Amino acid sequence: MTPLLRAEQAVLGSVLLDPAQLSNLDWLAPDHFYRPIHQALFAALRKLHSDGHPAVGAEKPVPMSPACGAWPDDAAFGDNPPALRQWVTDAVDEAGRHVRGLTAAYAHTLISACPRPEHAPVYGRMVLEGAIHRTVAQHAIRLHQVARADTLQGEVEGSLRSADILTGVLTDLARRWGTDPRPVAPPAALTAALTVPPVRADLVAEDERFLLAVLAEQRRALDEVVAWLRPGDFADPAHGQVYKCLGALRHRGEPVDRITLLWEAQRRGLLADGTLSGEQLTAICDGMVPGSAGWFAERVMRSSLTRTAAASACAVRALAEDEALDPGRLINHALHVLGPLDEVHARWQAANGSPAPKPPTALAPGGPPPGRVQAARARSIPHPAPAPPARTSPGPGPAPIRARSPARGHS
Repeated sequence: MTPLLRAEQAVLGSVLLDPAQLSNLDWLAPDHFYRPIHQALFAALRKLHSDGHPAVGAEKPVPMSPACGAWPDDAAFGDNPPALRQWVTDAVDEAGRHVRGLTAAYAHTLISACPRPEHAPVYGRMVLEGAIHRTVAQHAIRLHQVARADTLQGEVEGSLRSADILTGVLTDLARRWGTDPRPVAPPAALTAALTVPPVRADLVAEDERFLLAVLAEQRRALDEVVAWLRPGDFADPAHGQVYKCLGALRHRGEPVDRITLLWEAQRRGLLADGTLSGEQLTAICDGMVPGSAGWFAERVMRSSLTRTAAASACAVRALAEDEALDPGRLINHALHVLGPLDEVHARWQAANGSPAPKPPTALAPGGPPPGRVQAARARSIPHPAPAPPARTSPGPGPAPIRARSPARGHS
């Protein structure tokens, strides 16, 4: 039996022994338990407690019997033995209405599995930790499935919606665990690159070749896509390098044709290390087809988004399945892993003229104090000290600084 299942049994056993422990577990929910029978029993115990069961007011908890396997004698129950006995019986009966297989014998097994009823909050924390790992893994699996389906259907909305749900779940779990949700890079041992190949690699490669051919043929075609399309959006790294070469020629204002493109590839060492060959570049330049660079670029971008979503989902799932990670680190590492998807999402919205993803409008409860945020913003102002609302005496000399453009040197 795993430590998690032992912790679930210990929580239930502690509440069966001492109903008052439920007041220390108000943050624990039935769906935090892994086994359905445990979920039903904990929900039943909560219902009996809220209904004012007579055992709730008992002065002492149900004691353990010295002889394992035997119920305690009535004398050991204190001043109210019928109510405390009835607590266990009623809990089993109430849970039995929603799940099969629960017996009084198993309830006694749960009681025997609890070392100390007063340790119930610690046992509950173990149960919550297991629930957080399971929940993160389930939503990561869902994101991966939706991303693969979107790739087949040529859509992205499902992936973006599932990613938003996963981010929301991580934020909620952080609140439940009591940690500040913030992206934190996982250690190098946990950041093994997870590459997810395209679902339709042949069609993706064809779109990328057509896009590069249009960009190589039409001088101003790069102006349509350079603001939001990145080399990393290409599934084939060689195609991404060709896109870099085209961008470099455009940046320097040089002409673009098969000769200049081949020369730029050689200068970057792409021919020497085998990344590209002259034949590949010639095939790209000769593969010109009628079409819009923006249309092909959006198809490449759509593939990049779903591919990034699938890779992020796999990485989050790998983190969730690492039992050595405590929930706080798991949540923050998962938020960091989702960062590349957020970046692609922002560029996808820029390509389609949609508003950028809404930034956080309010600080989390555990975020930096407003004074610290204001001080951080003040450091970006050219003036070394913030000016008061009204200056009575500007003093000699520094007044013209206020008119200086903060963007000097970037024009």
